[in-house]
Amino acid sequence: MKKLLLIGIDTRSMLNSALKLDYSIFSTSYFSTSDTPTIENQKIILMEENDVSCGSFEDNFDSKHLLEISKDYIDEVDYIIPISGVSPSEFSKKDQKKILGNRDVGDIEDKHKFYKKIKEEFLSPMTFAINDMDEAFEIDKTYPDIQFILKPVKGSGGYDINLLDNNTDIELNEGEFILQEYVSGISLSSSLLCSKCDAKTIMNTRLLTVNDFEKNNSFIYVGNILPLTNESIMADVENIDGLNDEMKNISERLAQKFSLIGSNGVDYILNENGLYVIEINPRLQGTFECVEMSLGINMLDAHIKSCFGEIIEIPKAKYYSYKKIIYSPTRMKYEKIDLKNIYDLPHIGSITEKSQPLLTIIDKDKSFEKLYEKVELASEKVNSIAKKRQLDKE
Repeated sequence: MKKLLLIGIDTRSMLNSALKLDYSIFSTSYFSTSDTPTIENQKIILMEENDVSCGSFEDNFDSKHLLEISKDYIDEVDYIIPISGVSPSEFSKKDQKKILGNRDVGDIEDKHKFYKKIKEEFLSPMTFAINDMDEAFEIDKTYPDIQFILKPVKGSGGYDINLLDNNTDIELNEGEFILQEYVSGISLSSSLLCSKCDAKTIMNTRLLTVNDFEKNNSFIYVGNILPLTNESIMADVENIDGLNDEMKNISERLAQKFSLIGSNGVDYILNENGLYVIEINPRLQGTFECVEMSLGINMLDAHIKSCFGEIIEIPKAKYYSYKKIIYSPTRMKYEKIDLKNIYDLPHIGSITEKSQPLLTIIDKDKSFEKLYEKVELASEKVNSIAKKRQLDKE
């Protein structure tokens, strides 16, 4: 039996799918949620304990540490699937040969290089490489009618993105950040499967950030709603079929341009000027479980097959699916919450810091209205319980 390693920030959802396949599974992850399957070959960095804080993910996560503790697994397995948090470029050339998925991602993960590759062919926000804040402010003065944002050159999940204004005070190291035109609008995403010869869009989705709920200019990823319809886009769009077709066309052209394989995602922003290409996620995406629920397929199996040249027949959506990550509204100690649609659960008694990921709500329904109501009611309940279990006065 071939040996397969899943490695990334959180392997829970992929593990559930992997255990249905004919592989010997290995897993290394940062998070250890209480609903993560326990397997023989498994390493976890954050071992949650009673009355102990889980700390800050942004401060504590280090992909190099994840790779370091995985070294024996990497040597032993036949195949590796890197998930969010670990780049294929961080593996040695020898170990990259084991990766099922994209290996050469330098022109995708570097957002300035990506912009230079696509700017003549696709609508995209103006992007500059910068060395320091003085350079950022000089560019800003040159374009007085444009709002800019600072973004890490490499990064995902919407972390460390800041609007540039006169009060912005960030210390930059050369090559760390880009300055990008801020494009306001509706956040969207495409999920597609790619082989060396073909690319097919699986599903278009409404992408959600903190700003969609709190209007606070935080761009941290919160979740998705799919498939993309007049209801799920939650905005007034005249021709949803035309939009879906346009996203499909652009995503598949990008897949061919960058020779993508496996499961990939393309993020967009839609406004009155059109459909802006923001970035490619050259790996399994956060829509993983939503797509599985909606289509009734095993996404990990579909990813692996496409890496070996076979793109599965993509069925029609049977359900709407909605994923929403809850970031803790307060510093709190976790106790069991009696809901059936919550995942990525902390261990009982562990402490989650304010604004850190607490858990994820994922559900499905044939009715968009019923689904939205179920997830939002669960969200209200989780936030209410978290506030009641607050440990410190703020």
